[in-house]
Amino acid sequence: MRVKIGEEIKEMRAVWFEDGVVKLIDQRRLPSEFEIFEARTTEEVAYAIKEMVVRGAPAIGITAAYGMAQAWLQKRNEDEAFEILRNTRPTAHDLFYALEKMKMAIKNGEDAVKIAEKYAEDIIGRCEKIGEHGEKLIKDGYRILTHCNAGALAVGDWGTATAPIRKAHRKGKKIFVWVDETRPRLQGARLTAWEMVQEGIEHAIIADNAAGFFMQRGEVDMVIVGADRIASNGDVANKIGTYEKAIVAHENDIPFYVAAPISTFDFSLKSGDEIPIEERREEEVLFCRECRIAPQGSHARNPAFDVTPAGYIKGIITEMGVYKPTEIGKLKREIHG
Repeated sequence: MRVKIGEEIKEMRAVWFEDGVVKLIDQRRLPSEFEIFEARTTEEVAYAIKEMVVRGAPAIGITAAYGMAQAWLQKRNEDEAFEILRNTRPTAHDLFYALEKMKMAIKNGEDAVKIAEKYAEDIIGRCEKIGEHGEKLIKDGYRILTHCNAGALAVGDWGTATAPIRKAHRKGKKIFVWVDETRPRLQGARLTAWEMVQEGIEHAIIADNAAGFFMQRGEVDMVIVGADRIASNGDVANKIGTYEKAIVAHENDIPFYVAAPISTFDFSLKSGDEIPIEERREEEVLFCRECRIAPQGSHARNPAFDVTPAGYIKGIITEMGVYKPTEIGKLKREIHG
């Protein structure tokens, strides 16, 4: 992704592995500060995932893969490293997908660093293909709503929901992006908007509860969101607030798309009812950064994700093409031959 540091524009990734250290753009600091977080142990990699130094399902998977490679280099017990990393965040399927691949590779005597690098390249390449397939759905002049950050920061490069947007922009299509702020951690306002600035894509940040207003007024042509886990029936877990956006889009006859690589599909789950939903600390709702915004004595609930039923989803944009939720069985057969 393109990152402007001072007056210099660099191409870089959200997470990479260098001299045995897992390096990450610290997403907690953006957009006011640009810092690189260095994780030198399994525990530090786990901290980076759990505390959202890195977030976004594919990027979490890549970070976990590098974490296993690091443990292998340090001759640490791979089962111990596996357990530490898998107990960080429960919802995103890419975490478990990456860890299983790495554990199997290590047990087979393969070079874990090479396998982790190959995994990262593969995921980023798949997301670029998502962009190529999804770009065809975007017409010149489209106004697109997205929720949370499903961009390059959430993948390493390209993004999932933003990959079609970036491809359309680079092809010269005139597009506009509505960026939901995404409370309580403001991943849209802080991260998606930051990426839109880096790419030079016209956009506006809106409060989460303003999306329906713009849909009702005919100012949204399509919705594209990412995913953290997709069940076999097409139900999708994504950042909290996605479900209500899907309902409002449905009521206003606006196509609602999900963009995700195959690593996000969990074919072991029959429906979204089986997806574990992470609930995070109440302080994330009660505070904005260090500033308390709720009265002393008030408490909060903080589910990090919700589940959008398949019936509200027009299509799932994958690296293999665009599939209706009813076609996931076909997709599974194509994957497994």
